[in-house]
Amino acid sequence: MSEPQDPRDFSTLVDIIVRLRGPEGCPWDRKQSHASLRECLLEECYEVLEALDDGDAGRLSVELGDLLMQVVLHSQIASEDGEFELGDVIKSITTKLISRHPHVFGSVAVRDADEVLVNWEALKRGERREDASMLGSVPKQMPSLAYSQEVQSRVARVGFDWRDDEGVIDKLAEEVGEFKQTQSKEQKESEFGDLLFTLANIARRQGIDLEAALRQANQRFYRRFAYMEKLCRERGLEFAKLSFDEQNKLWEEAKEETK
Repeated sequence: MSEPQDPRDFSTLVDIIVRLRGPEGCPWDRKQSHASLRECLLEECYEVLEALDDGDAGRLSVELGDLLMQVVLHSQIASEDGEFELGDVIKSITTKLISRHPHVFGSVAVRDADEVLVNWEALKRGERREDASMLGSVPKQMPSLAYSQEVQSRVARVGFDWRDDEGVIDKLAEEVGEFKQTQSKEQKESEFGDLLFTLANIARRQGIDLEAALRQANQRFYRRFAYMEKLCRERGLEFAKLSFDEQNKLWEEAKEETK
């Protein structure tokens, strides 16, 4: 068979996925289902996030391509099973974008981005069942910290929020006090959850993406600890046998030499 034409054309990607899933296609691709691809989809999302965190535009382009392939592959599987077509996916998001932006495609006027979010929530409320919670559409499979920020952001749109940051800081101090007073493991776990939830709220109010902030902190720790290991190899030291003070001295060196 001839090779696909024009790799920049979206239809070429679609044709490739159809061929891979076809009778003479790839055994691995033909074997896949919505369920078997779940981990692949999640992994691709995280790789996109990593490229964003690194500020690597070239890698971001590649990772977005991998993510787009997942969308087309799931759509092809659905088409084969008679569930929906790729065109239905595109129609769904196109219709939603138009209906959720009446200030662009209609006559509604807005002052700023905050008012756009208020209108967005009002439009979504009109689309929900009368007995449905406004939090019901937040994916429960989201990482817990991101989920905390999202649900707190949504309720803030309808006025359920602290008046100022001081109130949240006082709440954080209260949660720390409650955590210190706990006795059982179950109590500690519950109070620690409340502590994290309050931290998520502070981050949201400060415009900080808590998941991104923690990923960056994890990466900094990784780089610094790896540098400590490098120093130990160069100096003939065994890290585990160093005293706590000696380890901390290496840590301070690593902080100076790494970002």
